[in-house]
Amino acid sequence: MAALADALRSEVRRMAPGERLPSSRALVERHRVSPVTVSRALGLLSAEGLVVTRPGSGAFAAERRRPAAEPGDFGWQAVTLGDRAVDPSGVSWLLTPPPDGVVPLSGGYLHPALQPVRALATAAARAARRPDAWAMPPPGGLPELRAWFARTVGGAVTPADVLITSGGQQSLTTVLRALLPPGAPLLVESPTYLGALSVARASGLHPVPVPIDADGIRPDLLAEAFALSGARVLYCQPAFHNPTGAVLSAERRARVLDVARAAGAFVVEDDYARHLGISAPPPPLIAGDEDGRVVHIASLTKATAPSLRIAAVAARGPVAARIRATQLVEEFFPARPLQETLLELVSSPGWPRHLRAVRAALPARRDALLGALARDLPDLRVDRPAGGLHLWARLPDGTDDTAVAEAALRAGVLVSAGRPFFPAEAPAPYLRLSYGTAAGETELAEGVRRLATVFGV
Repeated sequence: MAALADALRSEVRRMAPGERLPSSRALVERHRVSPVTVSRALGLLSAEGLVVTRPGSGAFAAERRRPAAEPGDFGWQAVTLGDRAVDPSGVSWLLTPPPDGVVPLSGGYLHPALQPVRALATAAARAARRPDAWAMPPPGGLPELRAWFARTVGGAVTPADVLITSGGQQSLTTVLRALLPPGAPLLVESPTYLGALSVARASGLHPVPVPIDADGIRPDLLAEAFALSGARVLYCQPAFHNPTGAVLSAERRARVLDVARAAGAFVVEDDYARHLGISAPPPPLIAGDEDGRVVHIASLTKATAPSLRIAAVAARGPVAARIRATQLVEEFFPARPLQETLLELVSSPGWPRHLRAVRAALPARRDALLGALARDLPDLRVDRPAGGLHLWARLPDGTDDTAVAEAALRAGVLVSAGRPFFPAEAPAPYLRLSYGTAAGETELAEGVRRLATVFGV
């Protein structure tokens, strides 16, 4: 679509205002593309103000805009905005689609072939036909959806404990704003999800690293971090940790809650990958929480599609009221059509079929990527995760992981440098390699082959 839009953009700029573009049929034949591609390209040019479409008549070159006489002077804004900055670079890297021809070994979403596209289309169509689809949803979210999340989370969580939110990232933003004032410390695993680091820093919080190993966060160092920092909140991913894939061991789960209890602290549990388990994940931490210490974030976006921005926060006690109030003043409520769509999806027979298909595809993809790395890059040390979408690859000492990621992109493969995932200094160089984003096992092998050329292999 982008190539067609570029070609039409050049053509329109040579046309006189009001001159008619070739018909859609002619553009399909000339450029050998589908009618949908033509429609989207024309829609883009219309949004840019280059084209005016008239139903039944066609598309026409729009009137030329007058160029601005002089660019404005925005220098005053630097003084007014002050020295606080919001750095989107890490998140932007993860959300930027790879250029054409580049193999994506980076990204946080399933390849479109693994997404429940047809089931979502059916669910959205049914949701849109509901008489109250565009009405204001009940406070806290649709009751049926809250009940579904409560059953999925398990333990003592009830529908009344669940708040429907606008996706996992927004949930994290709302929860951290509700729990902590600007300037407060926030304990995080090291490494950790870089989107959490971005939210924390944008909110004026100070991430404090707590090292993890193959069994998850280390409780001994967690207790020390609470004592030294005075923090009252820990953010963690106990199941299929991003980026390492680690699962918090059964013995450590109880110890983490004990340490948080002794510190009088909350634990924010980001359960983003529960439905991406190759092996069955343990129950959520909140399922064993008796005193409202755990604030649980449950997201389905990673297991469905990027734009299904609906998630849930489960919390009990006064903290639940604080989180609900924060959501209300910041965004009112999540869009009801998306809530209705998700409810239709998870209530349909297609939902368990989709989960079975994903759980069948992920181990084959993981093992294909591991096999390609063992063959072409044997010097990389890589663990075998039990779920999620990523491998965490340890590079040889002295390697510049950022330079490797940049060189890999020039070689035609997109990978993520490990350094941004650390809240402080990285103890060693790493790459995060994703096996859920590529088209299949053949493309995964090709991506590793291209990555090997960066190391001279």
